[in-house]
Amino acid sequence: MKIKRGDTVTVIAGKDKGKQGKVLRVLPTVNRVVVEGVNMVTKHKKKVPTAKGAQEFGRFQMPAPLHASNLMVVDKDTGKPTRVRRARNAEGKLVRVSKAGQILDAES
Repeated sequence: MKIKRGDTVTVIAGKDKGKQGKVLRVLPTVNRVVVEGVNMVTKHKKKVPTAKGAQEFGRFQMPAPLHASNLMVVDKDTGKPTRVRRARNAEGKLVRVSKAGQILDAES
């Protein structure tokens, strides 16, 4: 996948189109991504007595996974969504490169 945890992405399709957020989790086997503050769903949790005492219960808002094709990585320099490709750097290591030619991976 061309999206990694920690990337800032923009939603390009769906009910949250135009929203930006940070990637919390990537699910490569199903080609889905969980983005902070996007595609929020309500989950209900029952109150269950435990030996420790207090437990969270009620309704909770949490982000649900989005399909990776509905997201684009935001270029750090321009702040705009960009296409991503893979290329080899000077050391021969594969890195992600934006359409403008900027290296997106922090470790290189």
